[in-house]
This record gives sequence, C-alpha cells and structure tokens, in this order.
Amino acid sequence: MNARRRPVRSPRLRNKTAARPATGAAAPPETPSDATASTDDSRGDRPRGRLLVVATPIGNLGDLAPRARDALAAADLVACEDTRRTGQLLAGLGFKKPLLSLHEHNERQRLPRLLAALDAGSVVALASDAGTPLLSDPGFLLVRAAAARGIAVEPLPGPSALLAALVVSGLPPYPFTFAGFVPPRSGRRRAFYRAWAALAHTLVVFESPHRLVASLGDAVAELGDRPAAVARELTKLHEEVVRAPLSEQLRIWRERPSVKGELVVVIGAGDEAGAARAGEARPAGEVGETGTAGEAGGAVDQPTSSEGRRLLGEINQAYKEPLDSSEQAWLKAARRRHRALVQGQW
Repeated sequence: MNARRRPVRSPRLRNKTAARPATGAAAPPETPSDATASTDDSRGDRPRGRLLVVATPIGNLGDLAPRARDALAAADLVACEDTRRTGQLLAGLGFKKPLLSLHEHNERQRLPRLLAALDAGSVVALASDAGTPLLSDPGFLLVRAAAARGIAVEPLPGPSALLAALVVSGLPPYPFTFAGFVPPRSGRRRAFYRAWAALAHTLVVFESPHRLVASLGDAVAELGDRPAAVARELTKLHEEVVRAPLSEQLRIWRERPSVKGELVVVIGAGDEAGAARAGEARPAGEVGETGTAGEAGGAVDQPTSSEGRRLLGEINQAYKEPLDSSEQAWLKAARRRHRALVQGQW
C-alpha cells in the first residue's frame, strides 16, 4: 500500500526588517500571547479575590451606606451570621446573592471554603446580623487568615451599636474600652466587672434585656456607684437612652415590668474610694479559691494579697470549663490584672 504523501506548502515570504529589529533598536513590547504570558499561566497566577467587611444597619435600614449596598451587590458570595436575616436585607435591596452562614460555632470550619473562594478570585462580603462585623460578632478568624494570605481586606464602614451608644452617653468618649457581652452567669459576671474595677476610663459592654437588672446589680457591687448610660433600641422607633448612676439605673430598670430590645451599657470611670468600698462590700469567700498556678497555664505567679488569691482561684476555675468569647475576654483581663497585683502596681 502506498503511503499518503503530505501536501507541501510553499513558505511565506517574510519581511526580514520587520521580523528582526535593527541593531540598537528596542524590541517591540510583548503581547499576552507571548511566551511570558504562557509562563504566567503555567504558574497558575490568577487575580486574587477581595474580602469586603460590610457594616449593616442596627435598626434603621436608611443607615445602610451606598458603598455597602454596592459591595453587597457586587459580591459573589455573602458570608453572614444568619442567612435568613441577611437574605431579608438583600431582598429589601432588590437582589439575591449566594449566602453562607458564618457564626461563632462554625467559623473555623468555614475557613477552607471561604479562603478557597478568595484564592479563586471571588469577591466575598462579610456581614453580621446588625452593625459592624467582628465587634462581638464573627469574622475575626476569616479576616486574619485572609490578610495572612495576602488577600485584600477592605472595610465598608457604617453603623455600630457601641459607637452610637458611646457618643450619646454623655460620658468621656475617649479613651474607652469595649469588653463585648457580659458573661451570662452571675459568678463570672461579678468576676468580669471586678476585672475592670481599676479601669480609669469609659467601659462599654453589650447586655441582653432579660439579664440587665441582674447585671446592673453586679456592676454596682463590683464597681461602685459610677456614672452610666443604658442605650436601648438605638436608631429604632422606640430608641431610648437613660443616663444615671449605676444605682439609679438599677432602680429604674428594676421597676419596669419588662425590658425589651437591644442594649448597650456605657459605664464611666470611678474614683478609687468608690472601687475600694465596692471591694469591701464583697462577701468573703464568694468565689472559690481552689486551683494552682499550673492550672492557669503555668504563667501566673502566686499572689500575696487576698484579692490576688481570690482572682487566681477564679482564673484557675475558668480554665476547667468551656469559655465563650466574652468570658475569654474577661480571662485575658483577669490575667493582666493578676500580674499587675503580683508586681505591686495595683
């Protein structure tokens, strides 16, 4: 059988002057089809995604910034605390987006999926139920991981319950400390306030309505009678700000048949005498003093004062139980205060 012969094509004439630059002349710029571009493709280089940290309204939908709306509209994926609430927000804005739940119980498990989306070039918007993400809301682990990978993290500023309460409280706005949610259980709540007793500036905390009265009672016992403001339902129809000392706040809210809505408590700095009186009023042996320095991670020295020994017992006890985010914040503050006690700074 005869082999099939391939047709022979005559070579095209080439303009040699165009094909090869003259001596001393610069080479023409390379185009995306050049070898350099193919080398980049072989490395798998792609545009990196962006993580948009979007503040959403804390009550009044009119507070949503135009940039925040545009960011949500441009996102390929929205990571949010509650998909139902964020879905309602997006529906009110007139569009729908893929939603992925991201809350304190699953944030670590969601990281691989979200980081993979960002690595692939997706725009991911991070939103909480209300206000600015990360402030007693999920998102910190995601922001930290994205920043560590060189992914652009962009803030879309807007509503914040803690800042709104601070600026209407009538108390010194700076410096201030935001300590998140007060622990729900009485023993840790007392220890939480006790850890901040020596704070010389304004303290801002979140509290739930059904625990407000008990929380104010513990605050008076541990901090003394300090100036305070309780902000309720900020930016909503029944917005209310009550400005009064802690003891008066306790009376006002105790007399109400019920307390409803979102609450922010702002507490001013107290004088040293008031804090000392509050400490003296504390029942002896109120909190267990069991435990050793080794149970506290091996980094806590033995205290010399009764207050230091009591604080050490609380720290050691805290390591034996699971802690939520607010209790972890208390634990860090308690360890700092304990170290200062040992060093004689308090």
